[in-house]
Amino acid sequence: MNTKRETTEQKDHAHGSRSAFTQDPHAVREPKENNLEMAIGHEVRAFRKKLGITVTDLAAATGISLGMLSKIENGNISPSLTTLQSLSRALGVPLTAFFRRYEEPRNAVFVKAGQGVELERRGTRAGHQYNLLGHIDNNTSGVIVEPYLITLTADSDVFPTFQHEGMEFLYMLEGEVVYRHGDQLFPMQPGDSLFFDADAPHGPEVLVKLPSRYLSIISYPQVNKNT
Repeated sequence: MNTKRETTEQKDHAHGSRSAFTQDPHAVREPKENNLEMAIGHEVRAFRKKLGITVTDLAAATGISLGMLSKIENGNISPSLTTLQSLSRALGVPLTAFFRRYEEPRNAVFVKAGQGVELERRGTRAGHQYNLLGHIDNNTSGVIVEPYLITLTADSDVFPTFQHEGMEFLYMLEGEVVYRHGDQLFPMQPGDSLFFDADAPHGPEVLVKLPSRYLSIISYPQVNKNT
């Protein structure tokens, strides 16, 4: 057995796993987004890059100096209304577009134990109880997330034919079920989790120990109602 080779492969695998997560959850972004100059600068840069033009191109189109544009994009200066109007015309966006990140609302939903909203969903007729634990529509992430607490009892039927867009995450809290995803079966006990593409047929195949409760967190792209 080549222990050295295995160790190297394990290190490479671990490094690959770490490099896949590029977002820093501890990065402080809120103060910057709530700063008017930073908010404007972010939007100017984003619209410029969307058009595929350089700072030099934008300077030529607006008559604003390169140094001034650099300060605007970096949030180091508060541009005048005249300057913003020039940028608006050159970038082909309304003037108000530069302010959309400024003090943009960040919503939160708090649900006390036992107070989730009970919903009628596709599995309800099979005796599956759904409690929605929170919902934020039109959020800033572009993703809709629906967290449910699902309860299965002796009155529940197996219902392995759910299929919908997005991704789903399950976390088993109580009881035991055999959960199907596509042609695979997963025995789930408290503490077990399952993360999967929800476009494949899925659902509890065998109700082993009841009552069973698990968290189901579904995420899918947010549809822009203005398009």
